[in-house]
Amino acid sequence: MRRLLLLSAAAVALTGPAAAQFVPSQESLQGLYPGKAYSPYAKRSFPSRVFWGDTHLHTGYSMDAGLFGNTTGPDTAYKFARGEEVTAASGQPVKLARPLDWLVVTEHSDGMGMIFDLQDGAPNVLATEQGRRWSEAINEGGEASVAATLDLITTFSQGEMDPQLIGDYSPGSPIYASVWEDLIQTAETYNEPGRFTAFHGFEWTSLDKGNNLHRNVILRDGANKALQVEPMVTQGPGGTTDPMGLYAWLEDYVAKTGGQAFALAHNGNLSNGIMFPTDERFTGDMVDEAYVQARAKWEPLYEITQIKGDGETHPVLSPDDEFADYETWDAGNLDLTEAKTEEMLRGEYAREALKQGFMLEQKFGVNPYRFGFSGATDSHTSLATADSDNYFGKATNAEPSLTRMTHPFTKTDQGEFPGWSLVASGYTGVWAEENTRASIWDAMVRREVYATTGPRMAVRFFGGWEFSDADLRTRNPAFVGYDKGVPMGGDLRAATSDAPTFMVYALRDPIGANLDRVQIVKGWMDADGALHERVYDVAWSDDREPDANGKVPAVGNTVDEAAASWANTIGASELAAVWTDPDFDAGQQAFYYARVLEIPTPRWVLYDQVRLGAEVPADAVRIGQERAYTSPIWYAPEG
Repeated sequence: MRRLLLLSAAAVALTGPAAAQFVPSQESLQGLYPGKAYSPYAKRSFPSRVFWGDTHLHTGYSMDAGLFGNTTGPDTAYKFARGEEVTAASGQPVKLARPLDWLVVTEHSDGMGMIFDLQDGAPNVLATEQGRRWSEAINEGGEASVAATLDLITTFSQGEMDPQLIGDYSPGSPIYASVWEDLIQTAETYNEPGRFTAFHGFEWTSLDKGNNLHRNVILRDGANKALQVEPMVTQGPGGTTDPMGLYAWLEDYVAKTGGQAFALAHNGNLSNGIMFPTDERFTGDMVDEAYVQARAKWEPLYEITQIKGDGETHPVLSPDDEFADYETWDAGNLDLTEAKTEEMLRGEYAREALKQGFMLEQKFGVNPYRFGFSGATDSHTSLATADSDNYFGKATNAEPSLTRMTHPFTKTDQGEFPGWSLVASGYTGVWAEENTRASIWDAMVRREVYATTGPRMAVRFFGGWEFSDADLRTRNPAFVGYDKGVPMGGDLRAATSDAPTFMVYALRDPIGANLDRVQIVKGWMDADGALHERVYDVAWSDDREPDANGKVPAVGNTVDEAAASWANTIGASELAAVWTDPDFDAGQQAFYYARVLEIPTPRWVLYDQVRLGAEVPADAVRIGQERAYTSPIWYAPEG
């Protein structure tokens, strides 16, 4: 009380004549920090926030979603992504632990709207033999509906749809135009700059004999430009499965609207070797200058992880990488009509493609595989769920149930993708200035993004020539990162020392698992044109010591399978390092990206076991190490 009285008296005194006794200093800090301000946040121009989203989501508007029971639409998708509780098509309540910041609803451009008319028995559908047969069977339900669904998908994938039927659901038709307009207007309704971004986009679903060549198209623009066009398709009038046709569509979009767009390929692991060609393309045409230039121009990102397997690398391609065999899908192509061979793997995985890009650049002067990394769900449930403890499956028939682990995703004479092998993955983290279409889209194009298998860990990765350990003595590593170097997705500046240095910082997901280690993956081409790769451990937890081969021992395992839980008693909440490439050769092209691994945690199958009493198959993978992949940083010899 006495102290309060004294403070009160002092305040009164300052209002009287005594206040005039205060003499301000004549000194000023103005000019003492040329080009900078004392406040580190003033005049800051670099991206300071990471925004989380999904570049690949389907609703019941997509034929292969609606056919498998998804009765929900884009409204559900946006509400869910923004953090609202919704009801899944299976009737279960579902909500995200944390809202997303942005979303791209990417309905399959082929046949948009057909599923509704098949279910309703629309006159134009019943006027064709195929449509009448499928409509009647779908409405009969049960085994008849399942058989009709499989027959429709097979007929479509083989390009044998009735021309009249597919024409009604292709660009240029009134039905197609109305569906596209509905999707655009719904996105506009939920787009709220500064809070939530809803992009316009679609999936171009190229499939060559079951080999996946799908691309998502993401527009930077609003409805005024998106409505000036209709999506590119693979069948029907104007359709093609050749990516060169999609690149031509993108050129036309820009020329017609003055807008901006890019394409994003995914699931090369299901392409049976044709996603990343280096000589002959699947069309029979050779990889040439026109192809590499177009691909380099229109595909700045690659979807490295999603529900249908992880696409970073494969144990056959990276035998010295002990973490290469992660969520591997390698039985065959998308519909398992052709089994996988080892020769196909080189044209399927991101790390190998980054290396092959050097060879193509040497030949054509352009690197078509100079892409950053994104992650997505490819969920067909309208629900962007990538967390193992909240996983709602690939399709409505794979939403939580006692049998979803044992029901195959695909099974043929060529092999099987078992139900338990579906992956709760993934999301894209975007370093951007603000939550708007323009800011996030621009960050994606400059590749200042990274992919995670679900956890929202914060990762910064910079490359330069003068980083030192002293640069880590700050809680804001980005300040020195941008000052001395370039961020993920960039090109190293001109050399100022004998070898490049990289600064990487990772902070665990606040509600997730601790971190095991941070690695830097390097790929390069030597003077003889041979391609190489190496994985370096650069930061790790728990005072472990590398062995004689430089390998850091395993972090351990705290997973309690019976409870579907783990303990953060191992690992670290954050890891950081400044690393200098010990094998650098200034005459060799190279790329570098960071891979961040969490400690082991339960896969979604253990949550099904605990919550539903489901039986986990004996061969199912129960535990995994979730991870993040930063976009690469590239080095090219001067001159």
